[in-house]
Amino acid sequence: KRFREPKHERRPWRIWFLDTSKQAIGMLFIHFANVYLSGLTEEDPCSLYLINFLLDATLGMLLIYVGIRAVSSIVEWQQWESLRFGEYG
Repeated sequence: KRFREPKHERRPWRIWFLDTSKQAIGMLFIHFANVYLSGLTEEDPCSLYLINFLLDATLGMLLIYVGIRAVSSIVEWQQWESLRFGEYG
């Protein structure tokens, strides 16, 4: 995916790795939550995965959006330059 970005806008390898590792950690969390929940219930693991994915893609994204907006507002208010989102230095 990194090579699909325009050359003049391409992120350095370190920043690209930090961005993609967050996605991988989230996918691992959903996978292990699904494995754990399927052992507790009589449900089909595939249907549990679909439910987990839908919850993550809707409520999870909403919570992340609200959290980022709240933290960004606090960072701007306190003028903490080193904590701005998307600024890796």
